[in-house]
Amino acid sequence: MVFSGLTFLFLFLPAVLLVYYLAPRNLKNAVLFLFSLLFYAWGEPVYVVLMLFSTVLDYTCGRLVEKYRDTKKAKLGLIISVCVNLMLLGFFKYTDFLIRTVNGIFGSAIPLLNLPLPIGISFYTFQTMSYTIDVYRGKAKMQRNIISFGAYVALFPQLIAGPIVRYQDIADQLDERTHSFDGFGEGVSRFVTGLGKKVLLANNIGLLWSTISETDAAELSVLGAWLGIIAFAFPIYFAFSAYSDMAIGLGRMFGFSFPENFNYPYISRSVTEFWRRWHISLGTWFRDYVYIPLGGNRKGFAVQIRNIAIVWLLTGFWHGASWNYVLWGVFYGVLLVIEKLLLLKKLEKAPAILAHVYTMLTVLLGWVLFAFEDIGKGLAFCKAMFGGGAGLVSSNAVYQLLSYLPLLLICALASVPLAKKLSEKMLNACSVGVLTSAETVRILCIMLLSVAFLISGSYNPFLYFRF
Repeated sequence: MVFSGLTFLFLFLPAVLLVYYLAPRNLKNAVLFLFSLLFYAWGEPVYVVLMLFSTVLDYTCGRLVEKYRDTKKAKLGLIISVCVNLMLLGFFKYTDFLIRTVNGIFGSAIPLLNLPLPIGISFYTFQTMSYTIDVYRGKAKMQRNIISFGAYVALFPQLIAGPIVRYQDIADQLDERTHSFDGFGEGVSRFVTGLGKKVLLANNIGLLWSTISETDAAELSVLGAWLGIIAFAFPIYFAFSAYSDMAIGLGRMFGFSFPENFNYPYISRSVTEFWRRWHISLGTWFRDYVYIPLGGNRKGFAVQIRNIAIVWLLTGFWHGASWNYVLWGVFYGVLLVIEKLLLLKKLEKAPAILAHVYTMLTVLLGWVLFAFEDIGKGLAFCKAMFGGGAGLVSSNAVYQLLSYLPLLLICALASVPLAKKLSEKMLNACSVGVLTSAETVRILCIMLLSVAFLISGSYNPFLYFRF
């Protein structure tokens, strides 16, 4: 079940909202927990057991840490939590990758397990680990109610695609949160905005990428290849940020405030800035639980470079069990080190347009690594981008450009904070009644258009579900 599906929109969501708001306050977390398990079981009925195991494991480890604080038993609870969670993630996500690598190096024929990957395991594993770590560090109180803790682990709004919500971010909200008409309205607005981004923008521009990516790289012109990778950059941003928007909106409907996950990354003027704006919750997680514990920038420049390398190797590997993701992580790790050593101060002084062009060219090259799990195909596509394909321009590429140009322009405008700034000016210029009416019309229009597209079309993929 996905947020941008008709089953979710017209069956699951109305049902959970109805039961949740009819339930007394002391049963609301139980309602969320049960419906979240149903939501997950819709696509992964067997792996609900795995999620329940992780819930019981980390709940127990948290109690162990709290009970034996400042003793070796507390550290044992932390080690058990981290090791078991990482082993589960490693077994389901990386075992076949390891077997393929061993077979490739040694010529062996070890059979693959071919286990289906539990949806969202990379997200909820990091969340459950953060609980035990935060309790051990004294940054969060132990959750005594296992149902409330289960609601945190399985919370369906952000279960399968983030943002990665650390326990300390919503610990107080699990026990006591405010429900209001205004908060619910804000949640609906944010959810519908995300739905529109996914269905109207990501799905439609993604069709162009789907067409170009299936074309032999040798048949791609320079224009076609660059058009293709731009057509990949937009849907991956709009789809992923849309699911974050919908998760944040759903959270508001149930009284939660989730952290922001995107802040217009495509306006960045350096790769460093880009990664402060893209998938913020993942970057924050690695910073707080890997980079800083390793010493951060406090132990000299050489150690800092080592720590950046480790974080980005792990970041690439987190995204997928394939060497292209590892190379993608290494690519950004090297760029960030180069910027830190040489480029950042120069980029700050350079004309904004030059810094932005440099950043976007770099990001687009990075997306080539990310888009093709077959590294050979990725290199061939990159070669076509620089003239190694079917020349500079082809009639097919021109046709695709002209056909998709209006949508490309809309995507470009939607990826910058222009609309946000205009709405802020309207807030100052218009009365509350006018703004409320305009917002209602906007929400209804986006909702109706999105539903119409969902009914008429079938192209509704989402890349990050495999993580």
